[in-house]
Amino acid sequence: MEKAERRNQTLIMEFILLGFGDVGDLQPLLFLVFLVIYIVTVAGNILIVVLVVTDPQLRTPMYFFVGNLSCLETCYSSTILPRLLASLLTGDRTVSVKRCLVQTYFFSIIAMAENLLLAAMSYDRYLAICHPLRYAALMNGRVCCQLVAGSWLYSFLVVGVLNSFLFPLTFCNAKEIDHYFCDFSPMIRLSCDAAWTLQLATLTISAIGTVVPLLLTLASYVCIITTILRIPSSTGRQKAFSTCSSHLMVVTIIYISLIIVYVFPSLTTSTVLHKVFSLFYTVLNPMINPIIYSLRNKEVKESLRKAIGKVVTFRNKHRIW
Repeated sequence: MEKAERRNQTLIMEFILLGFGDVGDLQPLLFLVFLVIYIVTVAGNILIVVLVVTDPQLRTPMYFFVGNLSCLETCYSSTILPRLLASLLTGDRTVSVKRCLVQTYFFSIIAMAENLLLAAMSYDRYLAICHPLRYAALMNGRVCCQLVAGSWLYSFLVVGVLNSFLFPLTFCNAKEIDHYFCDFSPMIRLSCDAAWTLQLATLTISAIGTVVPLLLTLASYVCIITTILRIPSSTGRQKAFSTCSSHLMVVTIIYISLIIVYVFPSLTTSTVLHKVFSLFYTVLNPMINPIIYSLRNKEVKESLRKAIGKVVTFRNKHRIW
């Protein structure tokens, strides 16, 4: 009986991303806003990568992770925003099922890798503050590379399991996704297959990719805060906290958004709220990360000042010749 019903259903070959609804005259303005965000995001993160690679002063484990995070944020934005910009520019909101699944695949890998990389960064700060004398030995170049490579490998494996459920899916009847990108939660609702099995798999893997790195990060910060509170001088406490405040700010923004959207979806029954919180970790956070890590770190500001000075000197010499 179930097979007969499925044969009578019309299979969907493409989706319609509703985006932000019928914005009418605001569409050109939204296009301009997201275009500026994308340009600033890519330029800012590439600048951080260039500074970390070229300045010997920034060749430390902390900035090694910051550089990798900037690379990841560039990929993050490039997975989401170009398709959104094309939709706002042309008005064409259709996307094939295969392309939607591919976007979901890469988005999930990058999101999980970011969570794990943030956990690795919290571990780096834990060693720097709680074990300063052994920091150089414990957090060497080999360990840093292993942590970054492990984050990507773990993400590929876990998301691969999730997509083994997603790619064989068939979609029927409804073809509208009330979102601005191909997120797996709205896609599952359109599936002809057993929705409860998919939702359970999605919730489990989302918890593994979100809650586990969050617990590791929280454990690191419990030890960090405990150690900071034991420092006798207020100046010493302030100096120790300043080394991890930027990372703590980024972690707070990302995890509040992720947990509300994916781990506790009942809290965001409104699709408007779902889109708003999704904007925080897919669009706004990649843009503000370079600002947070550059404006709050003297080393990055000094490296940027020296880089600008070199450019100005080179241009002046070029004009003289």
